Parts: sequence; structure tokens; C-alpha cells
Amino acid sequence: MDRFSAVERALRGAPPHALFEAVRDALSTHYTAGSVDLLMADYATTMLQPVSTLPSTGDPVPVHGSAPGRAFGAQRPHVESRPHSTDVTAHFPVSVRGDRIGVLSVRLPRECYTPQVERELQEVAEVLGHEIVVAERDTDLYLQARRASRLTLAAEMQWQLLPGRACSRPEYEIGAQLEPAYAIHGDNFDWSTSADRLTLTVTNGMGEGIEAALLTSLAINALRNARRAGLSLADQAFLADQAIYGHYRGSVHLSVLLLSFDLATGEAEVVDAGSPRMWRLRRGKAEPVALEAQLPLGMFEDTNYTPQPFRVEPGDRLFFLSDGVYDVASPAGERYSEKALTRAMTATRLLPPSQVPHAVLQELAGHRGSLDADDDAMVVCLDWHGRQ
Repeated sequence: MDRFSAVERALRGAPPHALFEAVRDALSTHYTAGSVDLLMADYATTMLQPVSTLPSTGDPVPVHGSAPGRAFGAQRPHVESRPHSTDVTAHFPVSVRGDRIGVLSVRLPRECYTPQVERELQEVAEVLGHEIVVAERDTDLYLQARRASRLTLAAEMQWQLLPGRACSRPEYEIGAQLEPAYAIHGDNFDWSTSADRLTLTVTNGMGEGIEAALLTSLAINALRNARRAGLSLADQAFLADQAIYGHYRGSVHLSVLLLSFDLATGEAEVVDAGSPRMWRLRRGKAEPVALEAQLPLGMFEDTNYTPQPFRVEPGDRLFFLSDGVYDVASPAGERYSEKALTRAMTATRLLPPSQVPHAVLQELAGHRGSLDADDDAMVVCLDWHGRQ
């Protein structure tokens, strides 16, 4: 058995809570690693938290300005090599289908770090990422490592609804982020892909705290139930509308953008039922996309929804924004203008979608200044490549 296969076998045979110990011991045995660290990205994607010290006693590593952070941001190996040192430390991104999870850091003797070893260790990091995702069904260890502070109960409920923070396929790339990450209320996003279609949902619920989280949970699960039953986009909206109205009798409602893309052609359907907005960046120009506004889900009984045709072209970048982005006020009371939003979108055009939402939200935080956020802010970025 070759050394990579031996490490892979050790990971696949390890208990869910012991993946770090398994990869550390296997890399020490088969690659003469002097030290191994596993760092998990926190919910705000600003810190990398060490798994080896849980319950957390070690110092987190900032994403920006650190060597592991460079590997995390660029999503490729980054090597630290000090003059006259006999060792090198290599940092490898741990991700699953574009969703950035963390970083695997390995210290090796300099003479042992060859291009072949680098390729093998990058594959080890990929296998580790998949094993972590599977292990999270059975242990809280890696979810604990993602939090730099305690989540509110509402935020806990909202994060558990999410499919991930990024997704990548040949036809498209998605990146998404919620803020404030540790105290979110009703904003949410969801996606699902098949061989032929991508379905994307962006929601903005009423209220705060537990009530907002319960409303969003009902809506997301109703939409998933309809989608998994093979219903059309209009029927998905209708079923979720019925579920919310049947429970709340119109006292609350939920705004949603529902989109379904044909992966082969770029033809899409859109149901605009509320406040989340869509922008398009095409050939360097950012502009809002005008959609036919329909009633939010749960406002009235038996509301019918009509999908609107829409088309994306290879090279298009779409932004989906909650009102917590475009309604934010500065300390002087100035609203975050369309001009500022356009500037933020064009300024991030060279970043991959996984990094764009955080960059836009940082721009938003600068506009808000020292004021505390009074609403969720959500940014979803979709790059459309088309099917080749």
C-alpha cells in the first residue's frame, strides 16, 4: 500500500471525533511530519480555530495576514520556509466542492517536501474535508471549532438550515455569507443541484430571535419538501405560502427569491416574492435586475405565483442581497446607496465567489461605523460559467 492510500485508509477508519489524531499520526508515520495542525474557519470567516485544543484553549489564527490564512483565501498550498531552517511548514486548504472548511498545516523536513509530496498532501486535505462533513452527523467537535464565541439560539437554528457557504460545479460557483454571524435572525439561503438544474432560494423573514428563526425554518423546510416532491417553481412557492399562512394566519410573512436555472442553457425562472434583491455584473457593469414583484409568502390564503423568465450568460455574476445590506445607515443617518453598492460589487470582481460576500459585508461594516447592526445582512454571489 502506498503512503497516500495508507493515510486515506486511516482517516476512513477513524472514529468521527478522532479525525485530527488519525491524520496527525498517519502523516507522522508515512511522511515524517514533525507537527500537524487542523484549523477550522469560524462562522464569520475571520478566524481559523485550532481543533487540537478543544475545548478551545489555544489562540485562533486570523484569516487575514497569516500564512494559514493565505492558503485558506487562495485555496491552494502555501509554504513557509525560513532561511537556514531544516524544516518547512506547508498549509493546505481543507474544502469540499468549493465550501471552504479550514486549513491543514504540516511541518516537514525540507528535503522531504517535494512536488509529489505537495500533491499528495493536498489530496489528504481534500479527503479530510469530506470526512469532516460526514463526521459532523455524529459529533459536535468540528461545529464547536467553527465558533469564536457563543451563538445565539436563533443563530444556531439558522446555521443548521444552511447547505454550506459555498458550492462549485463546472457550470457555476456560489458563495454566501450571513452577518452578524453569531446573532442572525431571519435571513437565509438554500440551494440544490441535479444533473440538469440548480435551484437557489434567498429568504428574508420578519421578526427577531427565535420567532424569526422558527418562521424561516418552516419556510425552508416547506420549500424543500415541495422541491423534493418534484413540483414546479410556482408550486414550491404556493406550498410554502400555504404552510406559513396555515400556521400564522397572515400575522407574519416571509420574503423570498426563488430561482431555477437550466445548467445546459442558462435559461432560468424567477419568483420574486418580497424584498431580497438581485443585481447582475456583466462585462464590468453592475446594475439591479428588475423583477415582477409578487406577494410575500404567508400574507394571504391561496396566493398564486407566476415564474418570470430570465437568462444568464457565461461570465455573468449575480448578487442576491437582503434589506439588511441596502437599508443600512451610517452614524450620520446616510443610507447605503446604490452607488456605494455598485462600487463594492465592481471592486470585488476579481475575487472568487467564495470570498466576495465577506468582502462586500466588510465594506458595509465600514459604512455602518461603530453602530451595531439592527438587522441581518446577507450576500449571495453566483458566477455563471455555463456548460461547455
